[in-house]
Amino acid sequence: MLKRYRQWFIGLSFFFILLPVAYLLWVPDLSKLKKESPKKTALMEYREEKLREKGRKCRIDQSWVPFSKISPYLIKAVLIAEDDKFWNHEGFDYEAIQKALEKDFKAKKFKFGGSTITQQLARNLFLSPEKSLIRKISEAVITWRMEKVLSKKRILELYLNVVEWGEGIFGAEAASRHYFGKPSSELNPEEAARLAAILPNPRRFRPMGDQRYVINRSNLIYGIMIQRGIVIPEVKEETEEDESFSSINSNPCQGSEP
Repeated sequence: MLKRYRQWFIGLSFFFILLPVAYLLWVPDLSKLKKESPKKTALMEYREEKLREKGRKCRIDQSWVPFSKISPYLIKAVLIAEDDKFWNHEGFDYEAIQKALEKDFKAKKFKFGGSTITQQLARNLFLSPEKSLIRKISEAVITWRMEKVLSKKRILELYLNVVEWGEGIFGAEAASRHYFGKPSSELNPEEAARLAAILPNPRRFRPMGDQRYVINRSNLIYGIMIQRGIVIPEVKEETEEDESFSSINSNPCQGSEP
């Protein structure tokens, strides 16, 4: 146990020593993002490059929409799924980082989990998805700067417009139209929960269908939305006739084979 925490401390010390070096070497001009929306992100370019290497063409499907035109159900669902402390932290969820590090130490693998929405946005906009210590340090520097320069609302607006939601599908509007055939402003709570459920791995999972992981995760997200009063479930009122019919047909085995 002591050895594990010593390794963890050394790793973090090394991480923070390199932070100022990374800052001096390269920090993008984030002030432009206050009003400008990037036409293409580093992740989009990375996906295109990988497909070209395989001899395939990749059509990027993305449509920018303002924050006010995105379903509030989707916004809430994504926050629950990806970064429940978003409005309170300053770019880093230290508790989540610690848990991720402890998990990595046990597995003897460094996956660098525990990323917040701001960290994900920094990575999507400017960095490669390939995992390395240098990339993680660059991500931390950009994240720190992003939280200083941009408002929380703008960070979330950018994230929802560039996050990957399937092969060639980026942003809430493109995802909503691709999977549900409607603008993102019209997504209902169940659809929002389904879209949020696939974000950890949108190239593997789909919001539609019967994938067990997606069903379980979307049900969990939807349940939290109900608990928090974001969604008010509809309650069907029974009439006296309904109650009478229900009492007559109350056999729990009805419809089953003998």
